[in-house]
Amino acid sequence: MKGKRIVAALMGNGHIGLIEEDMPPLRPGAVLVEVHSSLVSPGTELGGWRGLQQQLENPIPDAEPRPFGYANAGIVREVGAGVEELNEGDRVACMGGGYAQHTDYAVVPHNLCVLLPDEASFAHGAYGHLAATALHALRRGEPEFGESVAVVGLGIVGQLCAMLYQLAGNFVIGWDMIAFRNEIAHKWGIDATALVGVDDEVELTRAFTDGYGLDGAVFAFGGNGDKAIEAVTKCLKHSPDGHAMGTIVVVGGTTFTYPRTLTNADVRKSSRPGFGYHDEAWEFGPDYPPVMVRWSTKTNLQLCIRLMAEGKLAVDDLTTHTIPLQNIEAEIDSIIHDPDSILGVVIEMEH
Repeated sequence: MKGKRIVAALMGNGHIGLIEEDMPPLRPGAVLVEVHSSLVSPGTELGGWRGLQQQLENPIPDAEPRPFGYANAGIVREVGAGVEELNEGDRVACMGGGYAQHTDYAVVPHNLCVLLPDEASFAHGAYGHLAATALHALRRGEPEFGESVAVVGLGIVGQLCAMLYQLAGNFVIGWDMIAFRNEIAHKWGIDATALVGVDDEVELTRAFTDGYGLDGAVFAFGGNGDKAIEAVTKCLKHSPDGHAMGTIVVVGGTTFTYPRTLTNADVRKSSRPGFGYHDEAWEFGPDYPPVMVRWSTKTNLQLCIRLMAEGKLAVDDLTTHTIPLQNIEAEIDSIIHDPDSILGVVIEMEH
């Protein structure tokens, strides 16, 4: 399909606006998708909603517009050479930086697209990338059934991590400094929460584990985490000779000084949705043999979409705002004054 498309972009004045650009070429191994919904990942795309607020207050007028987005869903309109598992008219969930943007049309590698069941909406599909990221973090954590885990940071990825850990048979306590996020977590059924800065998160967490201590934790926030790692270390299970034990997965952009008190605890980084992501030969080419790579980016995405379709991953509870693409600047401007009341922002496209 030739012609133009409309893309949301971060403008030099700090606002999110729309630009028109040429339709990307449909290369072999890709599909052209008529996009119906996309999801904003604020931390990665905008530096957080507070970060966007700061950009509005400190504009850079000469900066070039920056298109963004990496999670959307829609209908396949054209299929590139070599694509056999997708057909024109298929409903799909799509992902990928530089591909699945906030736009009315996107060209996406076929292995970054999965079929969207009738029971799943386009908005559900738009949550796929972040859900797969959370699922890969769980796999990195290797939790066992019945363990206790703290999820530190209840943004979108943190909420999804908490949901998935509970689905995997774990008991989860969420920590956040924003009361609204804890309220959302209780809405979908998290086991417990602690409001950092108000509650004594260490005392609450020790009580949550009946004094045994945490088996693991997930850090799902950006910025300095020195205070968080100190608090989590106090909550971990300890051996009789005083060594902290457990597995800490860092899925957000958290940085911290590695404390001596962690001793026998494992710290693992998880910063992708599964094997294959950013491997262009795989994204546009043949899939890995399933017998060798059971959980790739694609199979993680497929599983997350299945869980949404079956009502086991309650992403609807995470959506706080639904915004038409055509009116994105005015809608974002109307909500950005209260960034702590924003979580999942779904953008909808008219066709």
